[in-house]
Amino acid sequence: MTSSAAAREYDIVLVGATGFVGRLTAGHLRDHAPEGLRIALAGRSRDRLDALAAELGGRAAEWPRLVVDLADPGACTDLAEHARVVATTVGPYARYGRELVKACAVAGTHYADLSGEVLFVRDSAEAFHDLARRTGARIVHSCGFDSVPSDLAVWETARVAAAEDAGELTDTVLFVRRLKGGLSGGTIDSMRTQVIAASESPEDRRAIADPYALSPDRSAEPTRADRAGVPTAGAAQRGRVRSVLGRLGSRLPVRRTEDGHWTGPFIMASYNTRVVRRSNALLGWRYGRAFRYHEVTDFGTRAKAPFAATGMTVGLLGLVGGLAFGPTRKVVDRFLPAPGEGPDEESRTRGRFAVEVVASTTTGARYATTVAADADPGYSGTAIMFGQAALCLALDDLDSEGGVLTPAVAMAAPLVERLRAHDFTIETTRVLD
Repeated sequence: MTSSAAAREYDIVLVGATGFVGRLTAGHLRDHAPEGLRIALAGRSRDRLDALAAELGGRAAEWPRLVVDLADPGACTDLAEHARVVATTVGPYARYGRELVKACAVAGTHYADLSGEVLFVRDSAEAFHDLARRTGARIVHSCGFDSVPSDLAVWETARVAAAEDAGELTDTVLFVRRLKGGLSGGTIDSMRTQVIAASESPEDRRAIADPYALSPDRSAEPTRADRAGVPTAGAAQRGRVRSVLGRLGSRLPVRRTEDGHWTGPFIMASYNTRVVRRSNALLGWRYGRAFRYHEVTDFGTRAKAPFAATGMTVGLLGLVGGLAFGPTRKVVDRFLPAPGEGPDEESRTRGRFAVEVVASTTTGARYATTVAADADPGYSGTAIMFGQAALCLALDDLDSEGGVLTPAVAMAAPLVERLRAHDFTIETTRVLD
């Protein structure tokens, strides 16, 4: 960050503070930010900001309140020029995020959000990565349940494997072992926006479908033929058949693993996987050129597991299909949380999650990394991750350069340690044969 940025009026400005996740993040900062850190709350309504400050109480009652319209480029510029870190919960980011990202990139201001939108992050990277590198601004998307657990779990797995001279990562899978809690209304709204964009634009649809859509160097990534492992012309017919059958099996949404677990789709996989692959490329393919990554939900080994996995698959297809068309979208929307809505405190306290990354390496070793917390993934858990990411950007001595980054590339070890200090489990073990 530039010397002028270091002397700015606010250390952190929380934008969207009066929204549901924004309020939770503000509460986390009130309880855990160090004394003397200059924090401001920002939103569209002064009355709502005043009510929030009174509700939070304590030192948060004295935090400055800033009224800002994110559709106004001048307002975004003014905000960025007065802050060292801007953390925004206001989505869909394709609608409300671009001007703020631009302003932060120009001003050399660090930025964090909760985006789960491939198209927005791709646009942000293409438009502002080089500018942010020049100004030193770390533009860090996806600092909540999308995609901190995925990104940090893979980064930590690769770090431990390298430290033990076990080689680079190859086949890597994230299993959602436990997930109790809900997706926020903002996450649903972002999903809705992206589904609509894909239904209206073939170009956007192709971008969303590309596993390497967020890579900074798409030409250096595997092609579809590389990923499929197309057999050579001289391959035996039986080998070709096995290859085709293997590829078909690997693409089935419901599968049984070698250890008898049934797996199905994970709603966030299509986004998280692209973030993790961007991390690999930005880190100079530190995870490995043979790194292959996907995410699934683990339904266990019980007799009803394949039926639960199939039900999940049908439900997700129905949700995406319902959001893609105007008439059905109106029906589906009646059953989904709206932006700014969320469960009560009692429901949130019952939330928890655990994901496990299982990876093979080029030397034949295998590692498993668990990221888990007794917190609602989409609400209280995201508030912790997001709040700590903002504090990390504001306070920690980071060795990353500026640019449009991922959590693992921007913050990595410091964020891992911060989350461990807040009772997150982040552990890597070598799997013995």
